[in-house]
Amino acid sequence: MDNRQAIGSWLSGPRAAAEDMGADFGHRGRRLGLPAEGPGSVAPLGRRFGALFIDWGLCMLIAYGLITGRDWAAAGNPALVVFLVLSVLTVGTVGSTPGKRILGLRVVSENGGRLGPGWVLVRSVLLCLAVPALVWDRDGRGLHDRLARAVQVRI
Repeated sequence: MDNRQAIGSWLSGPRAAAEDMGADFGHRGRRLGLPAEGPGSVAPLGRRFGALFIDWGLCMLIAYGLITGRDWAAAGNPALVVFLVLSVLTVGTVGSTPGKRILGLRVVSENGGRLGPGWVLVRSVLLCLAVPALVWDRDGRGLHDRLARAVQVRI
């Protein structure tokens, strides 16, 4: 093996190395029966982070203006509580937070239906812990989505 191939494989990660050896992983969401592109496909990571950024900004503004008496330094923890409430209420009722709706995303159960209230609560609490959201599977779902049997899809 040429050294350049070994370094390229190492830099590209184990998935690229396995694909070079002939493994076929398919598209993200294939194991869940979702299409590769378009409505109903797994939401791209960039849009999901964008939606999170929009939602967090909204929660910071609510905490700053209504809870902490216009003190930015004290708005962090109350914003997390607002984020939890916002996530539980909006995902539990309409299937998406304001940020997800703006960017054309929705949270559904693995079978394509609405996510039940208990699973919405589990998902939201784990999302507030942040670490489960940073661990992904090969379908691009965070640990919080896997444990709640949910998937974020394009609208």
